[in-house]
Amino acid sequence: MTTDAIPRGGRRRSTGSSLAVHAALCFASLVMLYPLLWMLASSFKDEAEIFAHGVSIFPTSWTLDAYRRGWEGLTVTFDVFFWNSAVISILSVIGNVVSCSLAAYAFARLQFKGRNFWFALMLGTLMLPYHATLIPQYVLFLHLDWVNTILPLVVPKFMAVDAFFIFLMVQFFRGIPRELDEAAKMDGCGPWRIYWKIMLPLSLPVMATAAIFSFIWTWDEFFAPLIYLNDMGSYTVQLGLRAFVDSSGKSDFGALFAMSVLTLVPVFVFFIFFQRLLIEGIATTGMKR
Repeated sequence: MTTDAIPRGGRRRSTGSSLAVHAALCFASLVMLYPLLWMLASSFKDEAEIFAHGVSIFPTSWTLDAYRRGWEGLTVTFDVFFWNSAVISILSVIGNVVSCSLAAYAFARLQFKGRNFWFALMLGTLMLPYHATLIPQYVLFLHLDWVNTILPLVVPKFMAVDAFFIFLMVQFFRGIPRELDEAAKMDGCGPWRIYWKIMLPLSLPVMATAAIFSFIWTWDEFFAPLIYLNDMGSYTVQLGLRAFVDSSGKSDFGALFAMSVLTLVPVFVFFIFFQRLLIEGIATTGMKR
């Protein structure tokens, strides 16, 4: 049917409905973005102006003083917190990708006694609250003299403790044809060489998905660093932000908002650069059975 055969009234109603939907989506987007925009604008406001004008976004005068106070206002400069968070996040990404991919390869491709039982037990840890294991873990790390170091935050990542990533990779590995494994075995490849030469190159999307989620979750983690890090020189950015809010004294909200904006930049840049691989990894993993 050509467009000429469609009644003009029908076209007008279709255009009107489309405009209404787009207007509603734009309004919803502004509502969701408003807190972020308010925080960004408040980082350029004078301290007295932040809460003086209620929900107003645009400052009457622009200043960068909050960024200076935030960067140098504590006993250590904020770049120390950025460095600590970067080290912990990068090591966590490496640990999760390596250890979880090895565990997922074993569950998806190797035959061993009790495989289904151990896989079900691994999935069961997804329902186990972190706080249920907090005290035993803290006692263990305390006896190992790891408290106030980054080791409790990094070492477990190299032991395949994130069941979500293992499950994600298992689903992806199961979708790779087993004929590739059989052909490699005929050429004399063992399990390790199959993993390294075949599985890893074909699993770039799911590896990137695990890396992105691991980086974002580790960078935004607050509770675990709060438990294990006591010295301000070893704080992450999230603990550094908390230092600007003092329940017993004066809080510097301008510096807090300014450093919060800078803290969002690495996550935003990381997501922008790898969003194609993230979407591809989620989409292809969702199609596996």
